[in-house]
Amino acid sequence: MIKPYILILGLAFTVFSFARSGEPPKMFQAEDVFELEYANDPRISPDGKYIVYERRSSDIMTDSMRSNIWIIKSDGTQNRPLVSGNSHAVTPRWSPNADRLVYLQTAKDGTEIIVRWMDTGQTARIVKLSIRPSSITWSPDGYWLAFTMPVKAEEKPLAEPRKGPEGSEWSEPVKVFDAVRYKRDGLGFVETAYTHIFLVPSDGGTPRMLTSGNFNHEGPLSWWPDGSRLLFSANRNEDWEYESVEKDIYTVSTVDGELSRITKRKGSESMPVISPNGRYVAYAYDDGRKIPYRNKILTVLDLDGFNDQPLTADLDRSVSDIQWAGNGHKLYFKYDDNGERKVGRVSLEKTTEFVLSDIGGASLGRPYLSGSYTVSKNEIIAYTHGTALRPADVAVKDLHGSRVLTSLNEDLLANRTLGEITEIRYLSSFDGTEIQGWYITPPGYKPGKMYPLILEIHGGPHSSYGPQFTAELQRFASEGYVVFYNNYRGSSGYGEDFALLLQYKYSSEEDFADHMSGVDELINQGIADSNNLFITGGSAGGIATAYAIGLTDRFRAAVVAKPVINWVSKVLTADSYIYQIPYQFPGMPWDEYEHYWKRSPLSLVGNVSTPTMLITGEEDQRTPISETEQFYQALKLRKIDSIMVRVPGSFHGIAGRPSRLNAKVDNILAWFDRYRSID
Repeated sequence: MIKPYILILGLAFTVFSFARSGEPPKMFQAEDVFELEYANDPRISPDGKYIVYERRSSDIMTDSMRSNIWIIKSDGTQNRPLVSGNSHAVTPRWSPNADRLVYLQTAKDGTEIIVRWMDTGQTARIVKLSIRPSSITWSPDGYWLAFTMPVKAEEKPLAEPRKGPEGSEWSEPVKVFDAVRYKRDGLGFVETAYTHIFLVPSDGGTPRMLTSGNFNHEGPLSWWPDGSRLLFSANRNEDWEYESVEKDIYTVSTVDGELSRITKRKGSESMPVISPNGRYVAYAYDDGRKIPYRNKILTVLDLDGFNDQPLTADLDRSVSDIQWAGNGHKLYFKYDDNGERKVGRVSLEKTTEFVLSDIGGASLGRPYLSGSYTVSKNEIIAYTHGTALRPADVAVKDLHGSRVLTSLNEDLLANRTLGEITEIRYLSSFDGTEIQGWYITPPGYKPGKMYPLILEIHGGPHSSYGPQFTAELQRFASEGYVVFYNNYRGSSGYGEDFALLLQYKYSSEEDFADHMSGVDELINQGIADSNNLFITGGSAGGIATAYAIGLTDRFRAAVVAKPVINWVSKVLTADSYIYQIPYQFPGMPWDEYEHYWKRSPLSLVGNVSTPTMLITGEEDQRTPISETEQFYQALKLRKIDSIMVRVPGSFHGIAGRPSRLNAKVDNILAWFDRYRSID
């Protein structure tokens, strides 16, 4: 949790006192998870002088993450709280001339939009909403705030519910669904609602809905230079519920709600941003091919919708978070590349250049790539700086170079010995493809000694790990394990062709070979003990783990987290079926049954001899717990040593609360320790 300023100084003094006294640092442990902090969503002021950011920490009493808002000068001085204490404040946004700040603050039964006057520190609640808004954006003159928010659809019941006599206690009424997407992970079964765009005066008032119709109108929002219109993306086609990738860019009048469609390309045009001079619209383009991975290309067109020009088609990386330079001649963007999250810059003449890396640290559990940045008008960049040994701090880059401005975890991690992360590159035994991976050695690692190894496989599969701080894997290392993870074929950040090596092949002998080749490399280097191998992974990593133990008996034990076990049942029970079936499979389950079965770990369960633990959230809508139950019962029928861990009240993110992260790691370690061979 966020500690009062004087307490932070006191803790720092205590840490340095330990160092002076010669007491050895401790290893990273479960209790430390509650003390971790990280910076998120740094927003630099238009003039580049100040940065506001979310300072996120754990609240041990409520077992949740809390976000306060802090401010720091871009020279690193005056790091101070703006909103602190028990309130949860997020999404700070500067007004155009930086005289005010708007942010969201949780309140009982809703979310408040708060504006703060920076000269006096006075605040005003602009409006309280029952549903949390998104994409909050200032108008160019600072008078209006625009945002998006779901609005419940007006629907007539199929049959009018009957009422019991006065004083009676009848059962809860039935629920009727006719929407294509009727449930969502993290929310469960949901009432039909559509996202609309709203305006509210920045000094308070009643929100006015600009858009209409049973469609979703999505941010980010971008204002016309004169404030007369807003840009957004939407799919307003008649069959939009079945077109999960299709989007176009629209404008809506802030006066009368008149809509105008700017783009009409097949695929997705999203994240529109108007140039400072009002001449161009930049956006991310996804061509919508029915394949599991496609690069998003940064594209620019004239404001009237003509002269469409792709700027990053030759980059072979997917772009996001597009921001114009202050002069309107270049654009900044974020992309993943070889296990790093980076910022690039491209000119209107299509000249692309690297700007900075080391963005990350905003994912505490596993080493997923993460982080964000913003650019001031004079092109000073504020960003989240993450390393293998520290979660995200606030950093800046200007003409003088890059500087890290905060040290949010030194009070804790300066007194902890962490495992060292080392990069490894090797060739897959399947086809010689080069695979990038990393391994973490235990604190006190002794070269020449072979250690038990945990192979940990990332989810997605189209995502990426990197050399980032990871609470879960550091805890494994602190218990004496070498921890190996990689970006196997299908991972993002290596180009579209590499990502598509898993097209119609997840999971398979091919990605299995990528993992085992890395394990064998560490054995050959004398780092891993070939008689003490363990395997785990979550989501797509859980699929790969379950598939792997159907192909080999080399692992002493396995932990399969939130897996897909039977692809036929998964796609017909999970919340992702509309997107998943057309893009990850060659056809419908009833037409391509053999394909679905071949990709399912259940098809290999007859080969499994590895002791297996399964762990899944009971409310998981992405990989429903019925998948876990199928594998558990199949293993029990075969009398394989197995155990099922159910996480009550948890959706797909079973480590989303600090105590759940610890419970996940504690149970994995207990299971592995049961089968670990001790010399």
